[in-house]
Amino acid sequence: MFFLPFDYTFLLLIPALILALYAQGRVTNTYALLARKKAQAGLSGWQVAQRLLDTLGLHMKVEEIPGSLTDHYDPGRGVLRLSSSVARGASIADYGIVAHEIGHVMQKKEGYSFFAFRSALVPVAGFGSQLALPLFFIGLIFAIRPLMDLGIIFFSLAVLFQLVTLPVEYDASRKAMILLERTGLLGLDEKPLAQKMLNAAALTYVAATAVAALQLLRLFLLRESRD
Repeated sequence: MFFLPFDYTFLLLIPALILALYAQGRVTNTYALLARKKAQAGLSGWQVAQRLLDTLGLHMKVEEIPGSLTDHYDPGRGVLRLSSSVARGASIADYGIVAHEIGHVMQKKEGYSFFAFRSALVPVAGFGSQLALPLFFIGLIFAIRPLMDLGIIFFSLAVLFQLVTLPVEYDASRKAMILLERTGLLGLDEKPLAQKMLNAAALTYVAATAVAALQLLRLFLLRESRD
């Protein structure tokens, strides 16, 4: 019987995977907790989106989509998509999420460089991340170094995308809080809670970047082990 040797490099991923699980649990629990705290303004998430867009002088289609925490801004089509729970909700967490997505709208409007760079990377990073690991491990199994190198190059694009995502997401959250303060949609006691929601969401991006970076390091180590 043939036994594969134990891959010690996988141990590198364990801390980042633990962080990723913690981050996902934190954002889910934080949203569940803050979703019970209704905002004093009494508006739904969809209404908040309209109010913020009006404040910015922007006219944009706002769509409701199924799922929970599936909210996102589609810059290509110029559409803001809100999950049903957020669009229909009226909690402090919902306000924070809506404002964060509109923060991305502001980034495009202002020509924020990291946002433009990330948008340009989307198709390349998506294509590369799908091919990277299959190419690398085929190269590893059959000792074809050019395939391993190609896999590493493709995966590096995915890591670059994650790195660029960090300043984009933190800047969107910063813009979100400024916008909520300017419009007076949150009271003084509600602002720290909205910030708590945004901080929890930001941690998921930090965890994703850590996983990607350590996976890239692992690929380098595996490649060197074949020499």
